[in-house]
Amino acid sequence: MQNHPCVLTIAGSDSGGGAGIQADLKAMTVLGGFGTSVITALTAQNGLGVTGIHAPDADFVVQQLTTVLDGFPIAAAKTGMLFSAPIIMGVAGVLKDKQFPLVIDPVSISTSGHALLQQDAVDALIEHILPLADVVTPNKPEAEMLAGMKIESEEDVTTAIKRILELGPKAVLLKGGHFHDDEEELVDWLGCPDEAPVGLHHQRIATVNTHGTGCTLSAAIATYLAHGFDLKVAVKKAQVYLSLCLRESYTPGEGFGPPNHTAPWERQVVTR
Repeated sequence: MQNHPCVLTIAGSDSGGGAGIQADLKAMTVLGGFGTSVITALTAQNGLGVTGIHAPDADFVVQQLTTVLDGFPIAAAKTGMLFSAPIIMGVAGVLKDKQFPLVIDPVSISTSGHALLQQDAVDALIEHILPLADVVTPNKPEAEMLAGMKIESEEDVTTAIKRILELGPKAVLLKGGHFHDDEEELVDWLGCPDEAPVGLHHQRIATVNTHGTGCTLSAAIATYLAHGFDLKVAVKKAQVYLSLCLRESYTPGEGFGPPNHTAPWERQVVTR
């Protein structure tokens, strides 16, 4: 495998630079991938929230995707904000014959509460995108949306993961960031068909700079998969990367800042 495998992100643009395409490309680059992108929507946003969304037509999104796939040997891909049913169906039509692992981050609502997925797109996401996923990475609200239930206990986690697996993905990573804010440890639950979910424990980082954490984690998982790691190892490595980025985060502007995507580079420079 080449030293810098090509990794693809299909997602929205964050004008504030902390989430979406911008976060994905930063993470992919730092982790040794060559990031390529398909932009599904332009957002006007900063650390205070999203003020507007403008999406290209689905045909142009498909044109971006087919052009990238024609020109680059994609080793892994991820999706983020897909916004509309036509975009989802267009992307799914191209990816149905993919030969690389696909990470689905089912982005639906921004941290500030702005809808990032149109209502009619939820059904399209479930029907057309989830069956293509090697792993889907919902947080608690997203998992509740996909599973059609509230998740309040460990038993609920198991049931929700089972329900989401029945929608077609090969694996589910239910992220623990929205559970029990007062606890020092987080648990992300990794579930596969015919197996009990595995709890992957890691420390909760005390920071307000959490804008784009889901994008960053899914991009990191995709990049580690592109490097040839199996799913569980890729997830664990992505957790370590995100934890470091959160631990060394800062606030570049107003509102919530993002993880510090270049933290591993900065550590190397300091220790030389």
